[in-house]
Amino acid sequence: MAIELKVPEVGESITEVMIGVWKKNVGDSVSADESVVEIESDKATVELPAPSNGVISAILKQAGEQAVVGEIIGYLEAVSSSQSTPATTPESPASSQAQSVDVRHRVGSTVIGSVQPSSGAGPVMPAAARVLGEAGVPPQSVSGSGPGQRVTKADATSAVSAPPSSTIAAVSSEPQPVMTGTTAISSSETSRSERPVLMSPMRRRIAERLVEAQHQAALLTTFNEVDMTAVMELRKKFKDNFVDRHGVKLGFMSFFVRAAVEALHAVPQVNAEFRDPHIVYRDFCDIGIAVGGGKGLVVPVLRNAEQMNFAQIEQSIGDFAQRAANNKVKLEELQGGTFTISNGGVYGSMLSTPIINPPQSGILGLHAIQERPVAVNGEVVVRPMMYVALSYDHRIVDGREAVTFLKRIKEMIEDPTRLMLEC
Repeated sequence: MAIELKVPEVGESITEVMIGVWKKNVGDSVSADESVVEIESDKATVELPAPSNGVISAILKQAGEQAVVGEIIGYLEAVSSSQSTPATTPESPASSQAQSVDVRHRVGSTVIGSVQPSSGAGPVMPAAARVLGEAGVPPQSVSGSGPGQRVTKADATSAVSAPPSSTIAAVSSEPQPVMTGTTAISSSETSRSERPVLMSPMRRRIAERLVEAQHQAALLTTFNEVDMTAVMELRKKFKDNFVDRHGVKLGFMSFFVRAAVEALHAVPQVNAEFRDPHIVYRDFCDIGIAVGGGKGLVVPVLRNAEQMNFAQIEQSIGDFAQRAANNKVKLEELQGGTFTISNGGVYGSMLSTPIINPPQSGILGLHAIQERPVAVNGEVVVRPMMYVALSYDHRIVDGREAVTFLKRIKEMIEDPTRLMLEC
């Protein structure tokens, strides 16, 4: 019996999604609850599990194509656990097209790549078809290394990055030179190709929210610098004991989360929200931590961070980072948040002006630690210094409050014992 594979509900108000990577191809066996395909929305990536044991009999929507919630994107031929071989697959809509592994990649309604392996080649995985279609590489020229000689994404990437002569038949044995003035330039050096790639729903939503912040808030950024000596010495002294006791490393982020909690209590305007004609103040701190995920930047939220200790913060952030890399962060973990911390220093950023995440009123930007000469007690010494930035909504937060907030952060980090004593 053919079972319909439908786009599931992925969140409130979300009606359109993009099909991500198919983890199973036509003819592959699947077990009940095994992931079949990734579904990408503007907020998160979810996986569609197989409703029962069976065999994928048809794929109607390929990677990169748009679909709506409830739409049929494929068929699964159910197989009972007692059956040793799958039943014959009935002809389902577009099944003959799916059986021939005719993979198309679309931008809107325009087909920009259509690939079909030759009869002697293994099947082309959807992710590989997308890479080959974008690069214009014939799939029959690529040998597969996957099970059953399937052409995987890694095979496609290697083929695309290889010299053109190894993947695409040359028009002639020698490239024809192009004359520019008195200098002959090889035609291979004058390539000006373009590759349209469909923007993912998450990237599109990120773009919309960043523009929304610029248009609806009165953004301003203030800066300060922090001497990281005390925190670095504290981490060095207790790092082994911390790992032994809590099973996680003691990082810098837990210090800044705790410092932000204290600063938000001291300057509640930064933790507030503008709801015309009101300003809504909060007695709790739900702090979002910007994390680079597999599909783009995500901001999972530490709920009630004011109640969390250092170990709980580090464990939560480590868990978020690991799951974000695998697109496993849940939708509800990305919603809400009263304040955000973004650490561009892990990528080497020295200074930046972060953009707030609406409807929040502030975001703290952390940057790379660099040894610099500074004046201490009338003497020039070399210290590990970090620039910090606070972008804020000037409709709620005045310059005095913004500077006070950053000054509080600086005091807490430069004397971390105050974080333990909450003073």
